[in-house]
Amino acid sequence: MGKSGRYDIIFTATNDFGLSKQLYIGEFECIIDDKGRVVVPAGLKRQLPKDAVGKLVLNRGFEKCLTLYTRKDWNDELNNLSSLNHFNKKHRQFIRQFSNGATEVNLDSASRILIPKKLSEYAEIGSDAVFYAYGNRIEIWSKHLYDQMMDIDADEFSDLAEDVMGDVGKEGDDD
Repeated sequence: MGKSGRYDIIFTATNDFGLSKQLYIGEFECIIDDKGRVVVPAGLKRQLPKDAVGKLVLNRGFEKCLTLYTRKDWNDELNNLSSLNHFNKKHRQFIRQFSNGATEVNLDSASRILIPKKLSEYAEIGSDAVFYAYGNRIEIWSKHLYDQMMDIDADEFSDLAEDVMGDVGKEGDDD
């Protein structure tokens, strides 16, 4: 049991090699100060591995968000990129686009990270942001873009679930 009197649960997944990987969960609204600093929410900071707190990488994400990785998870991404064919123009372009803006960030004594201006402009982050944690990554969104992205009605979500997850676990067609 944690100091607060409640249980803190950290989810992990096991990869093909039996090694455990940190999985994050949660949605946190935050305020960015005039200097571009944001406090990493306590509920999220508790989920980070203790040795990763000073070793984070912030990068451009997809759909105009930013992605925050532990240095270890960023290195895993770079290792995945290294398997691409550097003689293939599309592969080189993807590598450049994917890693464009990657910046090592550290938590200061007030548990804040500095979001570089280039990255905050890319993600259209003003003073309101949302940290959205899933899997091994933490996305940082401008609040208005996050709200737009999540604005989907129940029927649309149901259709999306069917398209994405409808065949998961099936071993073959019964037709």
